[in-house]
Amino acid sequence: MVRAEAIPKFLKLEKANKTPNLVSKSLAFAVHLFSSLGLVAAILAMSAIAEKDSKTAMLWLFAALVVDGVDGTLARAFRVREILPDFDGKMIDTVVDFSNYAVVPAFFVYRFEVGGDAASAFLACLIVVVSAIYYGKEGMVSDDYCFVGFPVMWNMVVFYLWFVFEFGGLANAVIVAVAAVLHFVPVKFAYPSRALRLRGMTIVVTIIGLAVMPVIALSHPETGSVSKAVAIACLLYFAFIAFLDTLIPPAFDTTSKT
Repeated sequence: MVRAEAIPKFLKLEKANKTPNLVSKSLAFAVHLFSSLGLVAAILAMSAIAEKDSKTAMLWLFAALVVDGVDGTLARAFRVREILPDFDGKMIDTVVDFSNYAVVPAFFVYRFEVGGDAASAFLACLIVVVSAIYYGKEGMVSDDYCFVGFPVMWNMVVFYLWFVFEFGGLANAVIVAVAAVLHFVPVKFAYPSRALRLRGMTIVVTIIGLAVMPVIALSHPETGSVSKAVAIACLLYFAFIAFLDTLIPPAFDTTSKT
């Protein structure tokens, strides 16, 4: 979610440069390497989950979120697609995202028995299967930069169920099942870094949420009520935006989006 304007001028590549040189190619490839670090975070998160260290696992998932929030801006700033046309950055991003937003959270659900001892293995399988099918769906992102259907953000589901609400196995299982169904219901969920409606507010709320989540994870189970209230307020904000985007058509021109 770093804006391209924030990239130092001396690192930017001029579009007039038609023939990429070694420096520009190296910088472009470095962006792909940076994106791939999300897989390192996934491995480290799974290692922590295997050892039943939920706090460390969640911190690695947060690290993956930061990488995912920055790499797209870097790719545009360094003209990665133009300079390295033989590398598909979107495919790299998809592999990394599926690992951190579906596979690792599914393992978390299984290992920590988030849905109870009887249902957690089934729920873990459900998460990866519906996520894979969702990734194959056409029109996953709408013209006004919303995910159509609940996005593959099971890391956030796990965070709220385990660290914030702590409902218990049966309630958690129901919530996971409902979220799985919502993958295929045409409810629109804002793309946090690119949403057109209330863009500034959405980015601010996203930053606040990302700031408070590690605090909650590290202090769990002695989390303060204020931190939890902030996290819940962020969740309610996105639920409200989903309501607006789904039921009220945008009043702006989506054909001029950048």
